[in-house]
Amino acid sequence: MDYFDAVILGIVEGLTEFLPVSSTGHLTIAEKALGLKINDPSITAYTAVIQMGAIAAVLLYFWRDIWRIAAAWFKGLVQPEYRGHFDHRFGWYIIVGSIPIGIVGFLGKDVISGSLRSLWWVGGALVAWSAVMVYAERVGSQKRGERDLTMADSIVVGLLQCVALVPGVSRSGATISAGLLRGLDRVTATRLSFFLSIPALTAAGLYELKDALHSDIGVGPTVVGTLVSFVVAYAAVAWLLKFVGSHSITWFVPYRLVLGLGLLALLATNVISAT
Repeated sequence: MDYFDAVILGIVEGLTEFLPVSSTGHLTIAEKALGLKINDPSITAYTAVIQMGAIAAVLLYFWRDIWRIAAAWFKGLVQPEYRGHFDHRFGWYIIVGSIPIGIVGFLGKDVISGSLRSLWWVGGALVAWSAVMVYAERVGSQKRGERDLTMADSIVVGLLQCVALVPGVSRSGATISAGLLRGLDRVTATRLSFFLSIPALTAAGLYELKDALHSDIGVGPTVVGTLVSFVVAYAAVAWLLKFVGSHSITWFVPYRLVLGLGLLALLATNVISAT
């Protein structure tokens, strides 16, 4: 991988990590287009590490909220009067909601970085999960705001986050859809999706960091890709929060379908290979 590849992948990661279009799916497609081996463990590790740039963007964008929630959570551990505060409970929601993907991601690491790194999975999941997004928008009442969140909401959304380990589903597409199905409004579901992304993607990035730095890719391209993803992701986060305030997530469905069906057609006609 050279620096041009690193910049391209950083842009793709930052742009797609929080949009409901699947960053892993887009990275897999981009890696294939750049002539990289998409099932190479070093490429898989690189993909996980540059996600930390996107997470840094979320931390910066929401730093006031994160500081307030963290402070309330720690205070509640030693001062009972804080345990009834929403910010203290929200801290627990994020912790508990992040457990499922941690367990599934760790136990299924070999499958996730192996057989699932196929463009057949990407194309199929892009199409299939689009139906879930449409269903969630149609049946979700969207009557509940952030202050109405419960532990059950966080657990359900956290469980659905595991589905996004399949490239093409989209972590944000899965979690926002889950939130809508729980009756949350779009902005609340999207914010919950952002907060749940912090532990999940940070853990994945740190776990793969050693392998990425000691691979043939090297430190330079890894740093460049991460920095580029940070800058692009910050803009994407700000845009998405504004967008979902007045637009359905089904706006992304036509793009997902065109990309997914187009990819499947190319694979079926042997124009491109799956790995």
